[in-house]
Amino acid sequence: MTIEDADTSTAAGVGEHASRRTPESSSHRGDRRHMPVWQETLILLVVAVLLAVGLKAFFVQAFYIPSESMEPGLVKNDRILVQKVSYWGGGGPQRGDVVVFKDPGGWLGPEDVDGPRNPVAKGLEKIGLYPSGGHLVKRVVGVAGDTIVCCDDQGRISVNGQPVDEEGYARPGRIGKHDCYGPMTGDCSWTAGPVPAGHVFVMGDNRDHSADSTVHMCAEGQTDCVPGHEFVSDDLIVGKVLALVWPVSRWSGSDGTDAFEKVPDAS
Repeated sequence: MTIEDADTSTAAGVGEHASRRTPESSSHRGDRRHMPVWQETLILLVVAVLLAVGLKAFFVQAFYIPSESMEPGLVKNDRILVQKVSYWGGGGPQRGDVVVFKDPGGWLGPEDVDGPRNPVAKGLEKIGLYPSGGHLVKRVVGVAGDTIVCCDDQGRISVNGQPVDEEGYARPGRIGKHDCYGPMTGDCSWTAGPVPAGHVFVMGDNRDHSADSTVHMCAEGQTDCVPGHEFVSDDLIVGKVLALVWPVSRWSGSDGTDAFEKVPDAS
């Protein structure tokens, strides 16, 4: 058999084999049916819900700003995303972090504790696609061991003896003719701490309109308060603010600050 004959024979064989399989292959292709659109849609919805639940449980969660306490950076009804992985692996909140935490008890009014009432919104809240209620957002000013003093002759708070310049993000209150970055107790002279282990001392950036740690301190001679109620347990902290996502016109990333960079560790 010549090379030409072999090529012809082989080509014929392939052709015949292909011709024998073509009808069968076509039959198999004809038997294949696409999944109905409603089934594909249902599967996609289930996958999306599972992903949303997983994201909420382990990574990020949506919240809204319920008051003006964090102005000027965060305005009432803003929507934010909070990252939950910030303090994994033994890391804890740091001074200057803006955090979301559960109500320690009595910090919020009934209208702030209630979540959405619409059934659809309630369902979306459960899976992390709708902002949750019953939480607060504040800035960490003191961590375990810190002592916070208000205020020096320039109206600045001090942490462990180091004055902190908060002009870049906080809105001061007014005491007489002077600005003060910690007047929620009614004056500009108070001391908090040392902060217990596993807790933080928090303040809203709008220092004249924030029901924060300063409001829950026991004033001298006060008998109807609980000592230590001004500190927030680390266990109540959901996470660190990742981004402002709504309204879109004011979208921004995490509101970090280096104002506390020079604060020494507690002795």
